Amino acid sequence: MNDNFYKEALKAFTNSQESFSVIPLDGGLINHSYKITDQQSGESFLLQRINHHVFKKPENVQLNYRLLWNHLESTDAGIRMPEPKYFPGDVDLYWDSNHNFWRVVEFIDDGEMFSNAETPEQARETAKTFASFSAAFHDFNVTQLKDTIPDFHNLSSRFEQFNYSLSAQLAERKQKAAELITQLQQRKKYVELYRSFQNSADYPKRVMHHDAKIANILFSKTTSKVICPVDFDTTMPGYFFSDLGDMIRSMACSHNESSTDFENITIRKEFYEAIVEGYYSVMSKYLTASEKKKIHYSGIIIIYMQALRFMADYLNGDIYYKTTYSEQNFDRAKNQFTLLQSLEQMLNKRKEI
Repeated sequence: MNDNFYKEALKAFTNSQESFSVIPLDGGLINHSYKITDQQSGESFLLQRINHHVFKKPENVQLNYRLLWNHLESTDAGIRMPEPKYFPGDVDLYWDSNHNFWRVVEFIDDGEMFSNAETPEQARETAKTFASFSAAFHDFNVTQLKDTIPDFHNLSSRFEQFNYSLSAQLAERKQKAAELITQLQQRKKYVELYRSFQNSADYPKRVMHHDAKIANILFSKTTSKVICPVDFDTTMPGYFFSDLGDMIRSMACSHNESSTDFENITIRKEFYEAIVEGYYSVMSKYLTASEKKKIHYSGIIIIYMQALRFMADYLNGDIYYKTTYSEQNFDRAKNQFTLLQSLEQMLNKRKEI
């Protein structure tokens, strides 16, 4: 990325560039982030470019952030969000001369992130944190929030995209994936289940993070305790399964989504139990009776949805996900389907689905 991009935004925010040090931050797959430190005062802030190719309306991302921040500031929920900062004129979004969108938020120096949950206890604390985040908005009018990525966790829409990809012209890929395609089609019952959520008041829309994973939790370097969740760009109205399902997919799995060790991909039961128990311990007082009955479908829906997305992209010729070899999206779809089978077997044995 051209340095001049961040320099223009930095100058717009500070009116100067001379007394600031800049450290690019790795790890973000969507946005570009920089830690900016005032060399005189020692104070730091986070300068981020919002990826407007992913988030088509960056102003909606910032609107949601302001609404969420203001709500937490007016309550005693015990959940923290990094404080938003403002450009001159009291605006929180800067549009530079290269048509890039920038924002500034508080930088928490004591914070550190982990890419994976190493213990069930870490997974439990992550689940409790995201549950506490949603719980903090139990009395919030969720209709105020904008959909920053429309239909992001809409299983019905994802299934339609998958079906549409079957008409793609890549015959060799379709032939190779034939067995897996059939297996995915045979699980349309999960799409029907999702549609039943859409048509029932027993499944209300809630404030959901929609990217609930341990990498989006800030832990204290000093105490090792949770400071706060981060990365709220996908926070928008959603159903009960989204965050819990995301955490099951990302933390209860034995291997990450890029693994091709298919024979050993499985759900780690102790992690699964820690995630569900941690989440339920906070959210149980807010969930409806119907949501509680379907709580174990959370991981099923999200993992199935991801398998559909990888398969659709494979059949469409790898137009969405970055790949490093030609069959990677097929392998990713097979990975997620294998994980789905493991979860189905575990939950069927326990009679939880």
